[in-house]
Amino acid sequence: MSSPSRLEPLTGASPLVGTLRSAWCGELRPAHDGREVDLCGWVAGVRDLGGLVFIDLRDRSGLVQVVAEPDAAEALGVMREARHEFCVRVGGRVSMRNGGVNRDLPTGEIEVRATRFELLSESAVPPFLPDDEVKASEELRLKHRYLDLRRPKMQRTLALRHRVFQAGRRFLSDAGLLEIETPILFKSTPEGARDYLVPSRVSPGTFYALPQSPQILKQVLMVSGCEGYFQMARCFRDEDLRANRQPEFTQMDLEMAFCVEEDVFRVTEGFVRAAWTAAGVEIAAPVRLTYAEAMAQYGSDKPDLRFGMRFEDVTSVLNDSAFPVVAKAAEKGEVVRGFAVPKGGAFSRKDLDTLTESARAAGAKGLVWLKVAAEGTEPYAGPATKQMSLGELETVSRMLHAGPGDLMLLVTGRPSVAGAALSACRLWCGDKLSLRPRDRFAFAWVRDFPLYERDEKTGALYPAHHPFCMPREEDLHRLADDPTAVRARTYDLVCNGEELGSGSIRIHRQDVQSMVFRRLGLSDEEAREKFGFFLQALSMGAPPHGGIALGMDRILMLIAGEENIRDVLAFPKTASAADLMASAPSPVSDAQLKELRIALDPPPAARAEREQGS
Repeated sequence: MSSPSRLEPLTGASPLVGTLRSAWCGELRPAHDGREVDLCGWVAGVRDLGGLVFIDLRDRSGLVQVVAEPDAAEALGVMREARHEFCVRVGGRVSMRNGGVNRDLPTGEIEVRATRFELLSESAVPPFLPDDEVKASEELRLKHRYLDLRRPKMQRTLALRHRVFQAGRRFLSDAGLLEIETPILFKSTPEGARDYLVPSRVSPGTFYALPQSPQILKQVLMVSGCEGYFQMARCFRDEDLRANRQPEFTQMDLEMAFCVEEDVFRVTEGFVRAAWTAAGVEIAAPVRLTYAEAMAQYGSDKPDLRFGMRFEDVTSVLNDSAFPVVAKAAEKGEVVRGFAVPKGGAFSRKDLDTLTESARAAGAKGLVWLKVAAEGTEPYAGPATKQMSLGELETVSRMLHAGPGDLMLLVTGRPSVAGAALSACRLWCGDKLSLRPRDRFAFAWVRDFPLYERDEKTGALYPAHHPFCMPREEDLHRLADDPTAVRARTYDLVCNGEELGSGSIRIHRQDVQSMVFRRLGLSDEEAREKFGFFLQALSMGAPPHGGIALGMDRILMLIAGEENIRDVLAFPKTASAADLMASAPSPVSDAQLKELRIALDPPPAARAEREQGS
């Protein structure tokens, strides 16, 4: 098909707009009336009206209507052969529509009158049509991901991902950090999750590990004098999946030498602002909370700050209460905490039962609810009003800042249990009252986490973040006798109840690093075996340094307003870590296993059946 004489491409010098096409479908407007264009894309719809055939043509930029010129018999004949998802090339003239303007379509005022229509490749009958109203199951869409990705929404999401990544890269580069790649094949080191292992063919019986993060390597880069590093790092963790977690993911990883927490905060906030600005959204600076404050006020180390309902401790005013639930808590040394729900007095009994179940599911024995009545009626309502004095009710109401028409919720128990139960209730109330809109973003820095936590079943210590976080200098003396009281120079950036990333000021002294390892139960010999090269590096004049890693997929999920991280990835895995399109993971041949000197015992059922069949 010969090309018409054309003006310069509508879209700059992009190689995607050149020899075969001169414009994108979605960019055509009334200003291009009379323009000769070549378009390429996929057939999104066909309407044959006898004398006229209309084609909806789609490329990644959008959709435009194509109709054959009355005297273009050849084009009309080919258009009649087109079906959904045929790949085609169209040549013709942009023209204003005579009627039937589509106000819901950016190109709805114009159409392309085709003089040439070429079928580039045909499509089998698709299992579903790739439009945003698709009714196909997620399993079917993931199996045919190449079709699902043609949906306009997915194209917009991938374009958004590109803009966010590029904006972030530009900011970090302008900030003076160097983009440096770290290995994918590395050494297995304990970092909290299970490693994906890769057997070595040339060294039988040995394995590489895919990186859970570039943590040690980026610290080595600081020792190496790079002073400022970043990368969009691919990371791998063999762990159970959730809506916001995948076995392989991308994180923006950065590290800086000669820095303190505020330096990392400043650069990270600039990166986040650049990312959200690329999506056309302005955001406010994060608030600052310590871990202790976050747990006391919101019962969570990743609080959703789009709304209030902050917790208060009312234990002291109820110590001598005759209310049995409170009295028993006081005897056990437990706490009584609560919060007020604005206008929650309108909640139904079913709502209150749901809240009670939420509290119990989080570990509480129950939930005490009290409604603050409107003026001129009994001041308080609820089962507990018969067992609490008016003075106690008024004091609690005042401490929780509850007014007429509000609901007060109280929980007793250990601080961790009371906090978790109230947090579950708070989030439920936020949803019930529509206080968690997806287009509003509330950021917070949560800092000074515990260095260690203790397993409740075994009593063993484990790092709250990872074993390379610097303890606060004033807490170092507690390492020996009270390790769980040691605070680390750690920090998380959270947004809307999601942890976006974690970081810390790192240990740069070999003696402190060895001390932290020993407190975790690692002997000096074990530490040298697992981290020998790293400890050696720390002995070579390591500078003070710190950094952070932000989950880019989770950031995109928030910006795009999605509930599942799979919706912002081109090729995601299912909850069972399977790639349905490629049928991965899959068995490998006996020859491959033999070459790697790996024997499967017992062999998988599918493999055994295959051997029997042969």
